[in-house]
Order: sequence, then C-alpha cells, then structure tokens
Amino acid sequence: MATSNEIRAAFTDYFVRQGHTHVPSSPLVPRNDPTLLFVNAGMVQFKNVFTGQERRPYVRATTAQKCVRAGGKHNDLDNVGYTARHHTFFEMLGNFSFGDYFKEGAIPYAWELITRDYGLPADRLLVTVYSEDDEAAAIWKRVAGLPDSRIIRIPTSDNFWRMGDTGPCGPCSEIFYDHGPSVAGGPPGSADADGDRFIEIWNLVFMQYEEGPPGTRIALPRPSIDTGMGLERIAAILQGKHDNYDTDTFRALILASAEATGQDPDGPHRISHRVVADHLRSSAFLIADGVLPGNEGRAYVLRRIMRRAMRHAHMMGAVEPLMYRLVPTLVRQMGAAYPELGRAEALIVETLKLEETRFKAMLDRGLGLLTEETARLGDGQALPGAVAFRLYDTYGFPLDLTQDALREQGRGVDLAGFETAMAEQRARARAAWAGSGEAATDRVWYDLRERVGASEFLGYTTETAEAEITALVAAGVPVTEADAGTEVAVLLNQTPFYGESGGQVGDTGRITGADGLVIAVTDTQRRLADLYVHLGRVEAGTARVGASVLAEVDHARRTAIRAHHSATHLLHEALRQRLGTHVAQKGSLNAPERLRFDVSHHAPIGRDDLAWVEGEVNARIRENAEVVTRLMTPEAAVEQGAMALFGEKYGDEVRVVSMGAGEGNRPAWSIELCGGTHVRRTGDIGLFKIVAESGVSAGVRRIEAVCANSALAYVTEEERRLAEVAAALRANPAEVADRVAVLLDDRRRLERQVAELQKKLATGGSASEIEEVAGVKLAARNLGEVPARDLKGLADAIQKQLGSGVVALVSTAEGKASIVIGVSPDLTARFNAVDLVRAASAAVGGKGGGGRPDMAQAGG
Repeated sequence: MATSNEIRAAFTDYFVRQGHTHVPSSPLVPRNDPTLLFVNAGMVQFKNVFTGQERRPYVRATTAQKCVRAGGKHNDLDNVGYTARHHTFFEMLGNFSFGDYFKEGAIPYAWELITRDYGLPADRLLVTVYSEDDEAAAIWKRVAGLPDSRIIRIPTSDNFWRMGDTGPCGPCSEIFYDHGPSVAGGPPGSADADGDRFIEIWNLVFMQYEEGPPGTRIALPRPSIDTGMGLERIAAILQGKHDNYDTDTFRALILASAEATGQDPDGPHRISHRVVADHLRSSAFLIADGVLPGNEGRAYVLRRIMRRAMRHAHMMGAVEPLMYRLVPTLVRQMGAAYPELGRAEALIVETLKLEETRFKAMLDRGLGLLTEETARLGDGQALPGAVAFRLYDTYGFPLDLTQDALREQGRGVDLAGFETAMAEQRARARAAWAGSGEAATDRVWYDLRERVGASEFLGYTTETAEAEITALVAAGVPVTEADAGTEVAVLLNQTPFYGESGGQVGDTGRITGADGLVIAVTDTQRRLADLYVHLGRVEAGTARVGASVLAEVDHARRTAIRAHHSATHLLHEALRQRLGTHVAQKGSLNAPERLRFDVSHHAPIGRDDLAWVEGEVNARIRENAEVVTRLMTPEAAVEQGAMALFGEKYGDEVRVVSMGAGEGNRPAWSIELCGGTHVRRTGDIGLFKIVAESGVSAGVRRIEAVCANSALAYVTEEERRLAEVAAALRANPAEVADRVAVLLDDRRRLERQVAELQKKLATGGSASEIEEVAGVKLAARNLGEVPARDLKGLADAIQKQLGSGVVALVSTAEGKASIVIGVSPDLTARFNAVDLVRAASAAVGGKGGGGRPDMAQAGG
C-alpha cells in the first residue's frame, strides 16, 4: 500500500519528468491576495503569474500546496469530524502551465498519471466537462477512450471556473472515482450526485478567457492550466479506503490520540479523535507559518480551531492537555515533506500546551454554565443569545464552539439575541472609551477600529504583502479617496509594516496599486494597540478605500533596524552580567542607523567595563545562534528568566525572544519579552560597536552603539582619522599612542616653562612701569598671549610687590580680551574692583563683569 508521502512524491516526480519545476508550498498566510484568510488552493501562490503581473523563470510548475479552509466563504469547520472528506487542513496536488501547454497536454498528463503511475482502473473513472467545451470532451474520448456516457457535460458553474468577478476564467474538467454500487449515490449531474459513490479526485481548470465588465469575455492570448487534486482523497482511494480519516497519516494521529486518552479509536469517541487529528494538522501548520492564537482575524480563526479540538479532548476525558503530546507523531508523518514543521516543533508544542492549559480552566466553568442553562430549556429549544454571548465574553467560547457543543442535543443558538448582546457590549466599550480622557483627535481611530476592524501584522515573516485599503484619513478626517500630493494616513486589512512600539521605530516603504498609484510611506504608527497607521504622501495616482494594493517595506532599512534591536537584547544581558542584576532597561531607541539604550546604574560605566560588554556582545554575534520566538504567558516567561521591556504592555500571551547559546539551566543566553522584529540568527547583526556612554538623569546611564553597516562605517571613519593623525606625527598607527603621550609630556613641560617666564615678565617690571594716579599707585599691563586663567595669580603676585595700589592686567590670548583688576585692601573703601573692571570691559566692547571688591574679572 502506498503511503501518503509516497503518493505525494509520485505526483510531483511525475510532473518533474514532464519538464515541470517543483515549487515548494507557499505559506498558509497568502502574501498576494488580501481577500483570503488562508491559502485555500494550489493556484493562490501563482495568481499574479496567471494575471500577468508577475513573471517566473519557468512556464511549467508542480506543487503540493498546504491549504486551510476554516474561515470566510471557504469554511468547513463545522463539518469536520462528522463527514468522510471535510477538513480544515488539506494538501492540494497540482500542475500548472503559464501559457505553455493547454488541454491537449493537461488531459493526457492526468490520464497517464492516474491510470499508469497510480494504477487506478479505467473502468472506475469518469469525467465531467463544461457543456459547451467540445474540445475537452473530444480529447478525453481520444486519450482515455471513454464512452460518451462517462464524459458528462455539466451546464452550470460547477464546471466553469472564475478567479473573481473579473479576470481569468474558463471551463474545467473534473475526474471522478466510482466506489461501486455498494455505496449510495449517483454520477455527477444526476439527482443523486450528493451521495458518496462517485468522488471527485481531480479538477483541471482551462484558463482560456478574460472576464471583463458584465457580458464581456475575450480569449486569452496565452491560455493556461491550473489543476488541483486533494491528497487525502486520492490517498483514500489508493489505500483502499472510503473515508479520508482511515488513511495512514490520519490513522497515525487518531491512534496517538487514542493512546493518550485511553479511548477506543473507533468507539463512541470516534468523531472526537477525528476532530483532534484534523485540527492538530491545521493548528501546527498555521503556527509554523507564523500565525499565533489571538482575538482578531487569522489569529482568532486559529484559536477557534484549537479550542474546538480541545473541547473534544475534554469530552474524551483528557485530564491533562492533549494536543501538544501528539505533535511528535505529526512531525514524523509530515515533517520530511514540510521541514518547517520540524523547525517550529518547539514553538508548536509550547503554543498548544499554553492555549490548552488556559482554556481547560475556562472550559470547565463554561460547560458548567452551558449545562445549567440547557437544563432549563425545553426539548429542541434554542439557547438564548445572551447566554451564548456570556460564554464567548467570559469564558472564551467562540459562537461556533457553543453551537458544536449543542449539536449533540439537537439545539441551536438564538443568533439574533447573540448579535444584540454583542452590539450592547460595543456600545458600553464606546462609552467607557469616551470617558477615559483620551485625546479627542483619537476618536477618528476608535471609530475606524470599530468599523473596519484591526490590522493584521504580517511583518514577522514577510516584508511584502498584498492588502486592501480599509480606510484613508486626510487632515484628520476619514475620506474615501486621496489624490496625488495629499498627505494621508492609510489603514490596510493586513500589513508587513511595523508600527512604532517598544523602542523600535516604524517602518517606511511604499504602497502601490492599479492606475499608477504610489504612496510613499514615511512612518508607521500604532493606534489603539492593533491599528497600523501608514503615514505618507500620495505621490501618483489616486488612493481609494477598497482598492487592492501591494505594501512593500524598505528592506535595507528594516534589516538595519532588526540588527540594532537584536543587539539591544544582547547588550542588556551583557550589562547585567558585568555590572549586576540591578541593571534594568529604562528606555531604548532602535533605529536603522543606531541604537540608544538607557539603563539603571548608579555611576558612569568605566572604559574597561564597556570594552568587556562590547567584546561579549560580539562573541555572541559570532556564535551565529538562531533567534527563537515563542508564545508564552508572562508568568511562564519570567519563570524561564525572561526580562520584560520598559514601557511595554503585556496581555495574557506574549512573544518571548531568545538568542545566544544557553548556559547552565538557561535555554538561551538572552531571553526577553518583546514584540519587535529581529534577525534570524545573531550573526546577521554583523558587528557591534559602542560609540558613547553618558548620564541621562540620576541613576540612569545611556549607551549609544551601532551595528552592521553603521558599525562598519564608524570603524572606517575612525581608521581614517587615525591614519591622518599618524601621518601628521610621521608614525605608524600602532605608535600613535606612545608618540602622543610623549608630545603631551613635552607640552606640559613647555607650558610650565612658559608660565614661569610669563610670571617673571609680568612681575619683573621696572619702577617706570608703575604710574601714580591721584596719589594711588597703578600697575597696568597688557600681557598679550598669557592665558586668561593665569591673570588672577599674576595680579596677586604684582599686588604683593606693589603694596598699596591698584593692578590692572589684560590678556589678548585666543583673540579675546580678558581683564583682571586687583585693589589692595587699604583702598577698597575708595575703589571697588568690580566697578573698575566693568568700566574697563565697556571700553573694549564687553558687558558686565564680577568678583569681589578687591579682585574682579571681565571680558570684551
């Protein structure tokens, strides 16, 4: 029996032999389609290739694509576990032609693979074609030899595929497998088509038209092929099963669930085992692709999936968290085909364990409430909406989880009452916000948050993403469009741009769209915690609410910011190790060109300490250790030694960033709570260089440093300056310090000699240099380049020689006049030195002056 891994490999190997490029699965979070929550088909990653917006270095491709359908219009969540073929996570095998081969190539490839490589009997296969597609019907008849009775023409949209209301479209042809008359159901197109006898296994889409305005359709100049075959469905057939959950991969997970819970895999809890197996796959792959559970958008869908599985684990009597214990089985089954599972295994385990631990406590209380409330209801009576809302609001029960729990009782939920309770809560939240003292200018963001929802941040894993403009604000007012030249704030439904937070500056870049739209983003700010506001200017075209755009972060700038932010974490730990654990962050700035880090410390940080810290950080950089991000409770993070960052607000779950090789019992060298963006490995920081240390306030020191290219530029400039000094000294750079020390000694010696000579010159004047004015002796001298700092000492010396009298000294050193007036004590009653020096200062263009009655100084 072929395993799922062998079936997947056989598919891609076949098409590689036919000249196709094997393209890895794209992440589950689509970067090129803002309308999708998750990738739900193999063609999603090639959408822009099909529309002509992007060119690839190949014209034929084959993939095994990860897909999730658990939200939006593609939502199979409620059916999972109860049917044979509904899944939240599934794999889509596909082959694609971008203007290369068409129907005459795709149909023979499909028939050969299915009947020869997979060995399915031709007499168990039939196909459907669009009723007007005579070409496809003729090819099937020629290639497969199928009679007309097994080439079924379908006149509906089931066999005509569209990418959207406009864009590429075309007929499709579906391949069905007949499980035989023992299974109820009729062929496609018949009244009994919903039965399980005939199962669709492969859909071949022939993109040959361009859909325009209503009623217009033109032929594409380069028709293309898009196919999709569900791995789970073809595996069931090839493994002789009628139920996808009986295939090898699912069976391994179900048996692991049964072993962990002690419940028969095929007994009363059969559905719960299936739910756990399916939801484990979707949860693990979503976490591996960067989605973490939360309360908005994709994060909320993940949480719903996880909590649905966790309720079924609870139903099976699992006392301890269950799902995380099944992760190793999943990695063994699928890790070879999808190595991201292995790389993220620790994160997946921690996230599942954390979520289930927290939810189990709420689950017990919530299910108790549900039991109490349903006991009051009559047979089949719906649960009041207010109760369902209380389960959601207080116990974290999504509405569909409550509906799922009531399903076994044949009950529903009063949806209108639920929506009423939700609206009342929003009104209370608005009233509370209005009275919180927030700035009135922020009201626009509150109103927009309520109307368009949160922005989903994708920037941990990508720097480009397609998005939809959900709101525009110009001059503080929401607008529906903004023309070129307008300063504008833009909200997107999803964005790779990081909003300024936690000391990390906001991203810059550009947003582009149809008709030449270009918005230069000069900053990104966060409002109300989860609104990412892109500030910028419309450079060309017109920005419109509802338009699809491409958001691109300035890669070089983001790379530099990441380096400085990660280096800050290493710097923090190095300071604590060198100076003591009293060191705590008091503020930071992580910018593209530098970092600034304020810490609590009682004294200036000495040169030797700074050198040690710098060396230790660079040693950790050279380790090139992986930077690991995990999701934890703040309490669990602190227990592991994580440090919370200054100024951050933390919720029930936090991102914990670890870097550097751990020592002793610590799993990593640096562990901090942080929501910023970071390098993938410490070696990406490049080089770390401290450039300044100073005091900010009492007990707070500031370190400024540079990394990567900024550090290289700093070192290069320092070397240039050193080379200039060495050249001036006619010495090698290595000799500069000794040469300068000698020069400084010589200078100090000469300064002492000059000072002595100046003193002798100043005090050794003849009697003819002393005047007598109104019976008072006056010694007035211009001492030229004698430093101003020496004037008072010289005035004292001359005063002693003079005895009773007045001394007036002037220095013209460095182009400035400095004046000192000394008056002997017996004359201070008649002459005040301060008055005299001020008069002298005024004479040389100066103002003021001060001192004592016997000695004063001024300038001019």
